[in-house]
Amino acid sequence: MTSSRKARLVILISGRGSNMQAFIEACKTGQIDADIALVLSNSPDAAGLATAAAAGIATTSIDHRRYESRKDFDAALVSTLQKYQPDLVILAGFMRILTPVFITPFAGKLLNIHPSLLPKYPGLNTHRRALEAGDREAGVTVHYVTQELDGGPPIIQARVPIEQGDSPETLATRVIVQEHIIYPIAAKWQLQGRLQLDEQGATLDGKRIPATGIDYVQGIE
Repeated sequence: MTSSRKARLVILISGRGSNMQAFIEACKTGQIDADIALVLSNSPDAAGLATAAAAGIATTSIDHRRYESRKDFDAALVSTLQKYQPDLVILAGFMRILTPVFITPFAGKLLNIHPSLLPKYPGLNTHRRALEAGDREAGVTVHYVTQELDGGPPIIQARVPIEQGDSPETLATRVIVQEHIIYPIAAKWQLQGRLQLDEQGATLDGKRIPATGIDYVQGIE
């Protein structure tokens, strides 16, 4: 990123893009000093594309079903995204397993959010799995994307107590509130140059981030 232009975000979605909306607000209010250059979906019918377009953001779709392999699809993603020169790529409910073809060109500036307290419960059905395990808390993790599924170094986590009578749906409703808070925080740190990825993991302001990420507390910046 150079000082001659504002930072540029590209956001990848597959559905309604609720975290995308949090980024739209964060950029609008100045919490994140950046422009959203593009919102891209692998689904042409994704509701989030209309939301982004209504906010004046460029949108496009690349239908993964039109490609013979994940690598071919990822190559098409890279070709499109590189035209926008993103300083940071945000996965916001992008329901595709990415290959090194995509991950490598954006290494160190590719973030994802996962609805569990990683390393617990990578993959799907995280809230149901937390309830079935009898956990006392659930949560959400922002992490760097690496070639290991949901296995990149965590950056920040928010914890949510599990309440008596919780269902996966009620738990998800509370967790997503925290998603919308911590994801823009991590992106802001990255764009400010405070957050770094190296072979040992992630650092913030030169200090090693714990293996489970920084615990979110209200007022953290």
